[in-house]
Amino acid sequence: MTLLSYPKALNRALADALADDPAVCVLGEDVGAGLAGLTLGLQQRFGSDRVVDTPLSEQAFTSAAIGAALVGMRPVIELQIPSLLYLVLEQLANQAHKFSLMTGGQARVPLTVVVPGSGSRSGWAGQHSDHPYSLFAHIGMKTLVPATPSDAYGLLASAIRDDDPVVLFAPAGALAVREDVTAPLVPVPIGRARVHRPGTDVTLVAVGHLVHDALAVAEELAPEVSVEVLDPRTLYPLDRAALTASLARTRRLVVADDSNRTSGLAAELLATAAESGRLSAPPLRVTRPDGTVLPFAPALDRALQPSRDALRDAVLTAVK
Repeated sequence: MTLLSYPKALNRALADALADDPAVCVLGEDVGAGLAGLTLGLQQRFGSDRVVDTPLSEQAFTSAAIGAALVGMRPVIELQIPSLLYLVLEQLANQAHKFSLMTGGQARVPLTVVVPGSGSRSGWAGQHSDHPYSLFAHIGMKTLVPATPSDAYGLLASAIRDDDPVVLFAPAGALAVREDVTAPLVPVPIGRARVHRPGTDVTLVAVGHLVHDALAVAEELAPEVSVEVLDPRTLYPLDRAALTASLARTRRLVVADDSNRTSGLAAELLATAAESGRLSAPPLRVTRPDGTVLPFAPALDRALQPSRDALRDAVLTAVK
């Protein structure tokens, strides 16, 4: 048995990409030390000219990475906390994302942004706990949230090879996950969902680390409710066909989404389900509440995040 951890899977994907393609490089703060685990040992192996410790300026190294991508490199940047995405939103949304579209494909920006520890990290307070993946899906950037180590490897491998900018969120709640890997690790196609557990009574769509809570709920309720657990993996482009196919089997929907309720991914999934005409009961969503930030106090922090109990209650309500 070979147990692969989530950070090690990302580290291996980066190492394989650096070894396979001299155009791949890594930029970020403390990437030489590998503080988040993603880049551990890579600078020693590939050199400081390809694994580059940058000054403390996200705008600066993101702009440098976009320029490098425009001239043929395949840079990967690491942002240590998700709120730093707000600092570089102009560079990503208004520049990197639009170069190819505004030049008719003459310019390409093969840039990968990796955000480890996003969301669900207890005790990091208001300015470090956002999980803004819905924002990037809304913008139209390729947005990935792997739940398992094998998917973390496969989606990062695909992101680095992609000719468009990609943002990959690595949720804090998934970083401790270990997976028994028996088959070779391979790229995972961007835009393809994964059914972790088939079912017939209700579809439970879970994003990122919430997949593991969804599987626990499905196992607990198995004697009375058959729960299908669907992991989008890619939030944009969204695998709407997989969702529609699942709803054709279950005709009921619950969505677990660790982001704000209004205009979040859960709302898009509910709208897609409604448009499919497959539902026989009102769809439900379990999200963070609106109009608040996660506080430092652990008890309040936990109370504002989607919980396993809330998922169980929503599933039972959906099948009444």
